[in-house]
Amino acid sequence: MKDSLPEATTQSYDRIKDLKAFDETKAGVKGLIDSGIRNIPRIFIRPSDEIAADQKYSNNTQLHIPVIDLSGIGEDDKHKKIVGQVKRASKDWGFFQLVNHGISENVLEGMMDGIKRFHEEDADVKLGFHSRDLMKNVKYSSNVDLYRSTAANWRDSLTVSLPNFDPIEPLDLPLICRDSTIEYINEATKLAQTLLELLSEALGLKPEHLASIE
Repeated sequence: MKDSLPEATTQSYDRIKDLKAFDETKAGVKGLIDSGIRNIPRIFIRPSDEIAADQKYSNNTQLHIPVIDLSGIGEDDKHKKIVGQVKRASKDWGFFQLVNHGISENVLEGMMDGIKRFHEEDADVKLGFHSRDLMKNVKYSSNVDLYRSTAANWRDSLTVSLPNFDPIEPLDLPLICRDSTIEYINEATKLAQTLLELLSEALGLKPEHLASIE
């Protein structure tokens, strides 16, 4: 691993070569750490002008993301208020934060703990889930946009996709985080269905309208 990602001077730097060398290990960032690497490879270092632009933007902007409280959503008055908040936030911002959404802290912590334990698995175990095939519902990789971004992110990801809310096949999930992931998916799916109903109502449609679109 150490030899596959050599230090490079500005003149000799071949980014694509380094990206391929990293990608072909299929071990991700955790593999770099386990190899005992001492310096962060150049593929992870952001261009200085990009960092400066971000700092300039963040220093001159104070944003307050809309926060929507879903507690009491079953009560008529609160339900109407929440629909109005979803409508305004979607129109003015395009996104919002939810609180009191019904997913318990235990489920959230269990999900994060399970994913952490997966990433701490031996490389051979994770290799069985490695893929860059966008059509796979369960896949492990490092940086989805590895060959498109200006700098790679210092992270690995286990991605679980649920197209059209189709149920996941439990055996497709890593054993070490299978139960916690399924529990989280079930709760998150309920929340997603609630959001679709709220968005439908915000558009003046029947609650089931968006969910019924195939």
